[in-house]
Amino acid sequence: MPSTTGPMPRPPLVLASASPRRLELLARIGATPDRVLPADIDETPRKAELPRALAGRLAVAKAEAVAAQCPDCLVLAADTVVGVGRRILNKPADAAEAAKFLSLLSGRRHRVTTGLCLIRPDGKRSKREVVTILGFQRLTAAQIEDYVAAGEWQGAAGGYQIQKRAESFVRFLSGSHSNVVGLPLFETAQLLRGAGWLTP
Repeated sequence: MPSTTGPMPRPPLVLASASPRRLELLARIGATPDRVLPADIDETPRKAELPRALAGRLAVAKAEAVAAQCPDCLVLAADTVVGVGRRILNKPADAAEAAKFLSLLSGRRHRVTTGLCLIRPDGKRSKREVVTILGFQRLTAAQIEDYVAAGEWQGAAGGYQIQKRAESFVRFLSGSHSNVVGLPLFETAQLLRGAGWLTP
């Protein structure tokens, strides 16, 4: 008799992030989450915590928080951190802090790290930390003022969005461009293929 068993249905994919940018990036690789369920966790850096360690820790914490609510799902979480040396540049609280961040980034290199974590229904966990190095041109006071006035700093780690006007500031980039936007697509696709959610 022919076998009646077919391929196992793939589990629902849950994105543990409220970021519309991450949804847009996932769509580029043909991945549309079944649910979007942002994780509610404390994102405060620990004392002396480095940017890369923070990105990795927060991605895992977000994935674990959502996996506890959706145990039968495939949960993808990410966290993007901008670092200048050991210093972490979070999302600016206001325009003044955004201008301060841009002044700090002006004429120097910095790192953008995205932590990724994928938790399967069986509890198996995969994680990555992806680093991109960027160098900004030296920004004039007028450039900083105009950029801040445009409001693109709002909700953006480091006070800028590379997929918008800030891309014109970038004189050097080594690594993944999509990582700076918020989700490294090569590594994300690898994780989803490894879990059998995306076709090889």
